[in-house]
Amino acid sequence: MKVKIHTLFQYLLETTDAEPEAIVGFSLSGSPVLGDYLDAIDPSLSLDWNNRDFKGLPELRAHVLQQAGLKNQCKIEDVLITGGAAEANFLAIMQLLQPGDEIVIETPGWPQAEVLAKAIGAKIKKIERLESEGWHLPLDRLRDAVTSQTRMIFVTNPNNPTGDLLSADEVQELVSMASSAGAWLLIDEVYAGLEWDGPRAPSVAGIYDRGITTGSVSKALGLQGLRTGWMICQDPDAIMNAVILRENSSEIMNVMGEIIAEIALRPERYLPAMEKARSEGMANLAEMNAWIDSQPGLTWVAPRAGLIGLARLPNGMDSDVFARKLLADPYRTFLLPGSAYDQPNHIRLGVGGGAAVNLRKGLDRVSVALRESVSESG
Repeated sequence: MKVKIHTLFQYLLETTDAEPEAIVGFSLSGSPVLGDYLDAIDPSLSLDWNNRDFKGLPELRAHVLQQAGLKNQCKIEDVLITGGAAEANFLAIMQLLQPGDEIVIETPGWPQAEVLAKAIGAKIKKIERLESEGWHLPLDRLRDAVTSQTRMIFVTNPNNPTGDLLSADEVQELVSMASSAGAWLLIDEVYAGLEWDGPRAPSVAGIYDRGITTGSVSKALGLQGLRTGWMICQDPDAIMNAVILRENSSEIMNVMGEIIAEIALRPERYLPAMEKARSEGMANLAEMNAWIDSQPGLTWVAPRAGLIGLARLPNGMDSDVFARKLLADPYRTFLLPGSAYDQPNHIRLGVGGGAAVNLRKGLDRVSVALRESVSESG
């Protein structure tokens, strides 16, 4: 099995040393600093693993269930702490999908499932989200794609990267489709809690015995560097098989990631942090919407949740060419081309990052680069 690099990661690798002065399209909330947590960390803490449970700190797992609304549906034993949501997805897909199995995925969507499915040798069925339909997941087309051979359905909710949002009824429809085929339903919830238009949908791990919920502290809380996420599933074999697979990769969770994540998810810290993330995100989204309205030829379906969305470039402009132009002098501004999500005429815009990303400066520079590119093409 060979895992091949995806376009998104390839672009990030190639531009790591670019040192941009502004970022447009930051995908997580402003990051706290270590000092924010020092008052709650015992200085005599051992840096060995937690010595209590291979699935992660019980207190942290309890917080995970609380924030996911699963306290009354799932047990602490149903939660496995992982190296971010990415590892949670990896563990689930690698243990449950075999060569020749069918997996149904969305596009645009988080590309990890496709990368891993190709490496495994699974049969991939893509369900296309259309801009003309508001990037909404077409449940009718997804239903037609599910067969008795379908082993897994993988989606993100809120959708990464368009910011679309599934309702509770739509999640229940997905459960019905998966159940009819005896398939696993994995829903990545890394942007859950940042809903702008509609309530948070229930987590699938609480309503389906083969439902898997993954998430992390990376996006909404801005704690990407902790590499702390989770996998929630009521099937004990699925959790234990993930523990066994992790034992042969990252082995056990990092103690500092567990400790700081546990502090961050304590209700007295989590609720104010989420309120701050939501307030800043909504303000930046309003600014982004107004800015896009002022740019000739640039359009987007504003995200209903999360911190990123896809904007269509004017005149069929190529996103790779534009992103490279913007990264170079005199603009020195980073954004991700839509080709990373098989949308070559789009760019990813975002409203996260706080003051450190210089969003206003970046938007001003994008405006200039857009006018110049349109003039050159005209």
